[in-house]
Amino acid sequence: MGSVSENVAVQPAAEWLTMPDLVEVLGEPLGRVRRLIDEHHLIGSRRSGVFQVPAVFIVDGHPLSSLRGTIIVLQDAGFADDELIDWLLEEDDTLGRSPIDALRAGHKSEVRRVARTLA
Repeated sequence: MGSVSENVAVQPAAEWLTMPDLVEVLGEPLGRVRRLIDEHHLIGSRRSGVFQVPAVFIVDGHPLSSLRGTIIVLQDAGFADDELIDWLLEEDDTLGRSPIDALRAGHKSEVRRVARTLA
């Protein structure tokens, strides 16, 4: 299991997208959106009862390209989906920002290096 506490709150400013929102934002049919989730291009949570994906995982109408490999690294480290999302969204001292912000800035190698130390 990952080292993220179960009591850690996600950044309140995080916007979440439901499946209908994802269909609209991605411009893809529901089946394709489900496939993107099944293939780990996106990851979401049912914390509020409805499956949702953080909006910051989408860039220019597409899943962030470096997200898939990072999701896989974290799953391999034993992270549950909610723990993985929390880790991506919260500030990380080693990175000096949240991992998702580092990924969006093009620093996938650095993020994955830190993620590998969490196993």
